[in-house]
Amino acid sequence: MILSPETLGFLIAAALMAGCIDAMAGGGGLITLPALMAAGVPPVAAVATNKLQSSIGTFGACIAYARAGHMDVRAYRWPIAAAFAGSVGGAWLLQRVDPSILAGLMPGLLIALAAYFTFSPRISELDRHSRLGIAGLSLLIGMVGFYDGFFGPGAGAFYTTIFLAMGGLGLVRATAQTKAANLASNVAGLLTMIAGGHVIWAAGLAMAVGSITGGQIGSHLAMRFGSRLIRPLLIIMSLGLTAKMLLDPKNPVHQLLFG
Repeated sequence: MILSPETLGFLIAAALMAGCIDAMAGGGGLITLPALMAAGVPPVAAVATNKLQSSIGTFGACIAYARAGHMDVRAYRWPIAAAFAGSVGGAWLLQRVDPSILAGLMPGLLIALAAYFTFSPRISELDRHSRLGIAGLSLLIGMVGFYDGFFGPGAGAFYTTIFLAMGGLGLVRATAQTKAANLASNVAGLLTMIAGGHVIWAAGLAMAVGSITGGQIGSHLAMRFGSRLIRPLLIIMSLGLTAKMLLDPKNPVHQLLFG
């Protein structure tokens, strides 16, 4: 598939914005995925190409968090491995079923996520006692990894919520560990999609330039401002993504409500 220079410029700008938001709060895929589809990329190829640009951008954000000492890959190696394994399963299934099945569940999940961050007690920047052991945390992260491989957008927000609410991490550290899990699930989904021949390399690599730049900006903003910036963004992104999905005529919930 050949894209015009104007279309590539549009996709790079979308990836830059998405990379910045994704590094702080997750949900960047709800900017890049519709952008790819608006450019005429078929749905499965759009998910595959989105994985390519997102993997490269997330890797850049991981480096920024790791250099600042907020990421502990060794302690959370099993949740990261679970994200990878789950994503392989989700990406494999995506190539065989209609992803709109899961799209119908997303508005309710995102509303619950926004409610959690709106009404929960003030989120600390400090780590707290974990409510789950590594095995339980790995199971939940693996489930989100499956979703990330199957569909993707909003997965970062779900990872962050699990690391916060169940893993006991402070907000910046939870965001950093989210990037590690997100990278694992993105790479796993990407490799599975490459095997299926669905990646549009020119678009994905061009978007990666914007994604890397946006990821660096977003990660540094998150580390500087912490929960003052991340928490409102998580709420806004969750509600914004919910509205976008409900307004999509192809979403099963939209069809149920507005028939």
